[in-house]
Amino acid sequence: MSAIGGFFRGVWRGLDGLRRILHLILLLLIFGFIIGALRGTVPHLPDRAALFIQPRGDIVEQRSGDPIEIAFNQARGQGDSQALLWDLTESIRAAATDTRVQAIVLQLDFLTAAGQPTMEELVAAMRRFRASGKKIIAYGTSFTQVQYYLAAHADEVYLDPTGEVLLEGYARYRMYYKGLLDKLAVDVHLFRVGEYKSAAEDMVRTDMSAQDKVESQAYLNALWKSYKDAVARARGLAPDVIEQYTNGFIEALHSNAGDAARVALEAGLVTGLKTEGEVTARVIELVGRDDGDHDHRYPAIAFDDYVRVHHAEAQLHHASSGRVGVVIAAGEILDGEQPPGAVGGLTTAALLRGARYNDDIAAVVLRVNSPGGSVLASEQIYREVAAIRAAGKPVVVSMGDVAASGGYYVAAPANQIMASATTITGSIGIFAAVPTLDRTLGKLGVTVDGVGTTALSGKLRLDRPLDPALRDYVQLTIERGYELFLAHVAQGRGKTRDAVNEIAQGRVWIGQDAQSRGLVDTLGGYDDAVKSAAKLAKLPDGYDVQRLEPDLSWAEQLALQLRVSAARLSGRVLGPAMNSLQASLAPLAGLQKEYARLERMTSSARPLAYCFCAVE
Repeated sequence: MSAIGGFFRGVWRGLDGLRRILHLILLLLIFGFIIGALRGTVPHLPDRAALFIQPRGDIVEQRSGDPIEIAFNQARGQGDSQALLWDLTESIRAAATDTRVQAIVLQLDFLTAAGQPTMEELVAAMRRFRASGKKIIAYGTSFTQVQYYLAAHADEVYLDPTGEVLLEGYARYRMYYKGLLDKLAVDVHLFRVGEYKSAAEDMVRTDMSAQDKVESQAYLNALWKSYKDAVARARGLAPDVIEQYTNGFIEALHSNAGDAARVALEAGLVTGLKTEGEVTARVIELVGRDDGDHDHRYPAIAFDDYVRVHHAEAQLHHASSGRVGVVIAAGEILDGEQPPGAVGGLTTAALLRGARYNDDIAAVVLRVNSPGGSVLASEQIYREVAAIRAAGKPVVVSMGDVAASGGYYVAAPANQIMASATTITGSIGIFAAVPTLDRTLGKLGVTVDGVGTTALSGKLRLDRPLDPALRDYVQLTIERGYELFLAHVAQGRGKTRDAVNEIAQGRVWIGQDAQSRGLVDTLGGYDDAVKSAAKLAKLPDGYDVQRLEPDLSWAEQLALQLRVSAARLSGRVLGPAMNSLQASLAPLAGLQKEYARLERMTSSARPLAYCFCAVE
């Protein structure tokens, strides 16, 4: 019996040992998975390759959206619906001095939107690459106006023989909801200061006001002139060729039997008409053929992979002679803490405060690409910018596509404001919109009645008519907010209140006009702003540039990576169904976005500094 017991004990010890080994292996696998999830892998870069740039969706300064949604897009092979501007520019600049990168292939079919200042940042990086003696080859099955702006700055531009270059110019049309609100018996009470403050006119008018038409036409004309001059100069064309091409497009189609590609070629907009295979053959001439490839391809690395390679290599040469901290304020300015893609009053103020207390950061660049929003949140950010300057650290504001209303409010106290010539800025004005639903409820037979304890009791209810006392309250609050806005700008720009008031009134200005009126100090891009901040801080060459973002804890980073990994796995199964669903809902996306904006504007009677200055 003891022998049998010994046998089973031996078996048990063996099994227990095997269990421990398997347990250890499992822990090692899990640990390896965690490390891999947190660190990722660095892609391989061939000794000789082309940098392949194919931005998808909008080019943005800060990604927004849920990581799960992004992972689903990646699992379906669609990549992100947003391309990060800084990844694009960094990859192009790094490639200029990288002997392994022989050329850039710019494929623009999936690019949907980007403002002119955003594209100018990319073009500046492209110029640096071309100056190194390497070529940029742009190709598209067709080119929209946005896509063509970037393509025009390549060395060679190839269009598919069945494609077209469609340049429409700029426009600004918006939907007006007064007729609908009247049918619903909803009364919207608009309070504003500033003759040109038109952000909420769509709720109280059925058409565009004369003031809105004047300011809109002014900046649209300036944007179109800038576009025409830039692409004509890049293609070596006379400045009026683009205007003639756009206005005579339909007539030219008639003359060429509908061959839009031939029209673009004859106008000099493209270098030649080539299929994708023919473009590939041209790139092979520049970089060679991929080793062991049987599909006649060239060695290439995608720009987002190349950025990871560059970051990994740059860490080996980390400088420690000082830093310029960069805070991105992109999106609407909203109260409280907000996720990426919006500018939270508390979130952004905390980042700026961290830069002020960080001894390693000698100067700050605040990159603003925002139409504004909440006055309270704008004031919170304004105070932190002013505090950094008061602490002796220089602050330079770099303006992107739009830095208007609240977007200008937060810029006012900076040491220097720098904008693109085509930045939309200004719009110094305040408004509030208060809807009341008493007539709507009355149509349904619903009435409201009751008693209160003070003169203000029940006055803020939206299901009752707007009381004259509440009307005075909102208007006085708006006027005070406008005076505070004027005072901030006057102090920051070294002007009198009346001088600022003359160029304020909610009026929108293009960057070059804002400079001539003293709202902008100088014209330039993001790199210029970083260099200026370093110079003001007297940093020596070799300083670091650090983008400041909200910190995630170790557990949050792990949870995020695990969620993305799980989404990739499930995306392979659910991807096609999700793709079909998103395609069916796409037409509603614009209305949903507009509804969300109106809801934010009318959710309270709080003052707003917002500029509805979109460009189509």
